Amino acid sequence: MSKRLLAVLLTFFSLSVAVAIADSEGDDSVILISVSDIRSGDSSLSDWGQVSSGQPDGAALDVLKEAGFTTVIDMRAAGEDRGMDEATEVAARKMKYISFPIAAADDITYANAHELDRLLSSTEGPVLVHCASGNRVGALYALREKLAGASDEEALAVGKAAGLTRLEAVVVERFSDE
Repeated sequence: MSKRLLAVLLTFFSLSVAVAIADSEGDDSVILISVSDIRSGDSSLSDWGQVSSGQPDGAALDVLKEAGFTTVIDMRAAGEDRGMDEATEVAARKMKYISFPIAAADDITYANAHELDRLLSSTEGPVLVHCASGNRVGALYALREKLAGASDEEALAVGKAAGLTRLEAVVVERFSDE
């Protein structure tokens, strides 16, 4: 069994960036980082197995590719404006694009958390998981932690580290459904 620890809260360019450190193997590590920080080429990106962010742009995808990222998991729904054809842009950088639409609070479920876990387990190399802001990503990360045996508080801390904000009440409601 892996032990989950909440590490430190960092500030990059006056934006809060939370880092959650998982087990000693690091395969479940996640960092929430702003798209502008990705564009800045933060050298620590390659040290993380998973990065959560809002909608990336082409410059952010370039930096991720350079840092060795292999996969982008997009949680935005089909109708959401990305400002680009993300699947094409990701493929042009020889990375794998996975569409995993989580459109609304009703999609914040243990079944979708399990599916995210399956998607992450099937990828090799560092992964960017994003929605518009990181909120939906954080919600599913919290449910993944709960499925793995974390307490409500521990699961919420990991969710917040991955971007959970406005969907916190939904996540807490799901905890009580378990």
